[in-house]
Amino acid sequence: MDPIERLGSREVYRNDWMTVREDAIRRPDGSPGIYGVVDKPAYALVIPLDGDRLHLVEQYRYPLGLRRWEFPQGTAPGLAELDPLELAARELREETGLVAGSLTDLGLLDVAPGMSSQRGRVYLATELAEGPHEREHEEQDMRTAWFGRDEFEKMITRGEITDAQSIAAYGLLLLHER
Repeated sequence: MDPIERLGSREVYRNDWMTVREDAIRRPDGSPGIYGVVDKPAYALVIPLDGDRLHLVEQYRYPLGLRRWEFPQGTAPGLAELDPLELAARELREETGLVAGSLTDLGLLDVAPGMSSQRGRVYLATELAEGPHEREHEEQDMRTAWFGRDEFEKMITRGEITDAQSIAAYGLLLLHER
């Protein structure tokens, strides 16, 4: 039994990428409350690895007002749900032009479980072949580059890579390599 009971729900906002809802709840002690929840479809994050090099994308992140380096990642358009492996291959090709000969599932991440239902699968992409990217209109400012693992780790410590999903995914990669 869930410790929090949902009494009702209303959609507050919707677009092609997310919905926001407000749920009336009852806590275990019987007191009422509300929960604001951002619902987004599952995403895939891909770690392209070639020897000791990692392939990253950089784009302007409007909510932060900053350009950020991160691993290729995303959801299917129109709030659709795709097979995670298919979504990973699509995101990799779309954002970088890379095609992976091998995609290995490294694990599951929850984006922000205190406010969002979104979950994502992390994949390691190897045996990479280069091709043209197929970016969506919203990704027109995106850049890509290869970084050595030492440089990637230094970028994290210098605060140049702050994307929580990318940092957590790298942790999954390190555990996988043990």
